[in-house]
Amino acid sequence: MSLFSVLCSLYDENESIAGLIDGGKTMLLPVYHTTVAAQITVTLDENGEFLRADTVPNDEDEKRTLIPVTDKSASRTAGIEPHPLCDNLKYLAGDYAVYVKGKDCTKNHELYMKGLQEWAESEYCHPKVQAIYRYLSKDRLIRDLIDTGILETRENGLLDPKKKIQIVAQEDAFVRFRIESDSSLEITTLEDESGIYIPECWKDRSLQKSYIQFCRSQDGDRGISYLTGEITRISYLQPKKIRNEGDGAKLISSNDETNFTFRGRFLNKEEAFSIGYEDSQKVHNALKWLIRQQGTNYGGMYLVTWESHLRGLPDWQEDSARVCEEAEALTDGLDEMEIMSEVAIFEDASNEEDQYAGRVGQAEAARLKRAIWGCRKYINPSSRMYILVLDAATTGRLSIQEFREISASRYLDSLQQWHERCAWEHSKTGENGRYTFTGMVGVKDAAELLYGIEKNGYFSMKGKENIYKGFVKRWMPCVLDGREVPLDLVALAEHRASSPVSFESRFLWERVLSLACSFIKQQRKIRYKEDWTMALDEKCSKRDYLYGRLLAVADRIEYRTFEKDNGRETNAKRYMSAFSQRPYRTWKVLEEKLTAYWGQLKAPERLVYQRLLDEICEMFLIEDFENDNPLNGLYLLGFHNQSYALKKKKEEE
Repeated sequence: MSLFSVLCSLYDENESIAGLIDGGKTMLLPVYHTTVAAQITVTLDENGEFLRADTVPNDEDEKRTLIPVTDKSASRTAGIEPHPLCDNLKYLAGDYAVYVKGKDCTKNHELYMKGLQEWAESEYCHPKVQAIYRYLSKDRLIRDLIDTGILETRENGLLDPKKKIQIVAQEDAFVRFRIESDSSLEITTLEDESGIYIPECWKDRSLQKSYIQFCRSQDGDRGISYLTGEITRISYLQPKKIRNEGDGAKLISSNDETNFTFRGRFLNKEEAFSIGYEDSQKVHNALKWLIRQQGTNYGGMYLVTWESHLRGLPDWQEDSARVCEEAEALTDGLDEMEIMSEVAIFEDASNEEDQYAGRVGQAEAARLKRAIWGCRKYINPSSRMYILVLDAATTGRLSIQEFREISASRYLDSLQQWHERCAWEHSKTGENGRYTFTGMVGVKDAAELLYGIEKNGYFSMKGKENIYKGFVKRWMPCVLDGREVPLDLVALAEHRASSPVSFESRFLWERVLSLACSFIKQQRKIRYKEDWTMALDEKCSKRDYLYGRLLAVADRIEYRTFEKDNGRETNAKRYMSAFSQRPYRTWKVLEEKLTAYWGQLKAPERLVYQRLLDEICEMFLIEDFENDNPLNGLYLLGFHNQSYALKKKKEEE
C-alpha cells in the first residue's frame, strides 16, 4: 500500500478517539481542526454574558488548544482568513481599532463575524457557538480584558505594544473560550459523549462534531480524489505543522502556477493532483499523531516506526537492553514456559546451532529470544511494520526520504538477528548510574561514539546534529535487511578504539572499543561465517588475534603494578595506535618497557603472565610474527577477549 493509503486507513481505524484529550497524551486531530497555542481564556455564560478572563499557564500542554479551521485559514500566512471560532484579537474584537492605532483590522472582524453567524444560524448550530456570537456582537472584548487586568494600556488609553503575554505581544494574543451553564434545559445539548458537561470549547467533542457536520454541508469544488477514487470535496490547500507546531513545511503543494509548473505534462493542477479535503486531513492528522506519539528527531529529520494495529513492538533504533525491556513490557502476562517451549521447538526444527550456548552472554541471549518470541505470540499474523523518514530541504517543502513496509514477523526476525550478530558487552550510563548489557547499542549512541566530541565525561554532538541524518539512513539497512555495516564505519570505529590516549575518560574509550568489536563480529559473521564471542578463544592462531592478546597481556602486567587506579595510561595503550600499524616493531618496544615492571610483581603472578606470553608466542608462525603489516580489526577482538578473561580471572580469585 502507498503511504497515503496506509495513513488514511490508520485514521479510519482510530477515528473514535479523534479529538479526545487524555491527560498530556498526544491527540489525534479531528478533520477540519488543528491546534494552536492560546494566551487568553475568556469565560462566558450560556447567554453570552462575560464572566471572567484568565491568562493561559505557560505550559505546552496547557497552551495547546484544539480549534476548528477552514482549508484557507489552516494555511494562512499574510492574508486575511479567519478561523471559525477561536482566533487572534484582531479577528475577534470589534473594538480593536479603539485601542490599537495604526492597524485597520475592520475587515478581519467583519469576515470572522460573517463566518461565525453562518455557523450559529445553520441547522448544525451549537449553543456554545451562539453564546460566543452573542457576546462578540457587543464589540467590547478588549474593554472587558482591560477591565479584568489581562491587557494593559498606556496613559493615552491605547494598548501598550511592549507588553507581552508569554512571548506574544498582547495585541496579537490568541483567545479561546469557556461556556459555563447552569441551565438544565441545555445540559443535554451541551453534554459531551462522556455524559459530563465540559465548559472548555477546545475539549467539547459535541462541538467538534457540530462543526464537521456544518463543513460537510457547505458547497465546494468537487472532483475525483486520487487517493480513494470517490467523488468528493477537493481542496488544493494542504495542512502544515506536520513535524511540530512551528513547522511550516508542507508534504503536498501545488501553488506554483507559472513558469516551471508541471513542465508541460499537464494543462492545470487539477490534472496533476487531486485529493479529497477530508482524505488529506485524515492523512496529515494521522501522520502528525504518529510523529508526536513515537517519532524520533534526528537534527530536523523525523523517523517514525509503527505497527499496523499500533501495537508497541520493540523499536529497531534502540539498544538490546531497551529492546528487551519494551518486548517484556508488551508481553507481560504471557506464559513464559509456553514461549520457551516454542523457542526450543523452532530451534530443533531449524537445526541451527545456538551460537551462544555455553558461552559468555548466554543469559542475555536467552532473554532476547524469550522477548522476541513473546512478541510473535502477541501480534497478528497479518501485522505489518512501517518505517517512514521525513526531512525538509527548505522551510516550505517536506520530502519523504524513505518509506518501508514489511511484515511484523520479518521485522522481529531482523531485529533478533541484528542483536545476535553484533552481541558484545557494552556499558552505558542510565538513571541509576553505569550498567552493562550484552547486545548492541542503539543508533544514537553509535553515532555519538563514532562522531561525538568528548566533553565532561560524555560525547557531545553539538554542531554535528546533521550527522544523525545520514547515519540513520545507513544504519537502517544493517538492522532491517541484514546488511554488513559499511566499511568506513567499521574503519572509523577501529581507528578510534586504537587511540585510547585521545580519550580523557577510560569509560568512553571502553564504550568505543565495544562498538568496534560489535562491528567486527558482525563483519566476520557475514563475510567469513565466523562466530566470535566475548569468551577467549585460546585455540585461535590468527596473527591479528594473537597480537591483540599480546597487547592485552602487556597492558595487564603494567596495570597490576599500579598502587591504585590513578588514571595513568599504560604503555600498551599509549602505543596502541602504532601497534595496530606496525605490530612487530612496536611489540619489541613494548616488551623492552615491560622489563621495569616484572620485578614489581609477586613471583607467582609474574610466572603466570610469563607463561601466558610464552603460550601466545608459541602459537605464532614465524612468518606471521615477523610480518609488520597493519593489523585488521580482529586484533581488537583478541585484545578485548584477553583483557576480559584476565579481569574475570582476577575477580574470581
